Amino acid sequence: MLLRKLSTFGGAAKTFAKVVPTNLKGKSKSSQEWLTRQLRDPYVERAKMMNYRCRSAFKLLEIDNKYGLVKPGYTVIDCGASPGSWTQIAVKQSNADGGLPGKPKGMVVGVDLLQIYPIEHAILFGNSDFLRKETQDKIRASLGERRVDCVLSDMAPNASGIRALDQENITTLCYAVLRFAILMSTPNASLLMKVWDNGDVPKLEKSILEYYKTVKRVKPRASRDDSAENFILARGFVGIER
Repeated sequence: MLLRKLSTFGGAAKTFAKVVPTNLKGKSKSSQEWLTRQLRDPYVERAKMMNYRCRSAFKLLEIDNKYGLVKPGYTVIDCGASPGSWTQIAVKQSNADGGLPGKPKGMVVGVDLLQIYPIEHAILFGNSDFLRKETQDKIRASLGERRVDCVLSDMAPNASGIRALDQENITTLCYAVLRFAILMSTPNASLLMKVWDNGDVPKLEKSILEYYKTVKRVKPRASRDDSAENFILARGFVGIER
């Protein structure tokens, strides 16, 4: 059996068996390719080891470790939260779970159109469309008097295969997140949201820069090489009026 070395996140290298997919008979070509890629993906294995719900946890971990987006005491909104790996990270980093004695406790709210299974110390709104006013009203009500220190969005529409339509749909989601962040953020808050490379991104970045001190695109190592995804990172919320 072939073996490969894999470094755990922040730990020593460990050795794992290289997994080869079986029972692919009857599956479509795209399904076979997806399953093969999943089984060969080191981040999938690491997510299982560290009890994260999916590999995307490492995207947020890398960005947060570099830029310090979420700190103890922070109030965090996670848009497109299902299955919950970003919410898991936010709970730990904000100390919403009280795991850091003597540090302020934060608050984490996750929302997704899909069901989200419970995550301790997080408020979750599953089966809820973020684009709908009633969903955003529920989020606001859950916050009480709190303002938001960090808005996260890993939201993306279901790909239709029509490039122009997919680009339009993800841009619509991004503007919805931006509007919410503008209304709910505290001074110097941060915003991180997923985009797909397209001609609308520079215009979106320009719009964001009206409300934040800095805006940049980042692509964590956990993003697959063949993926068009990037993340827009905005820092230093300055409010509506300068």
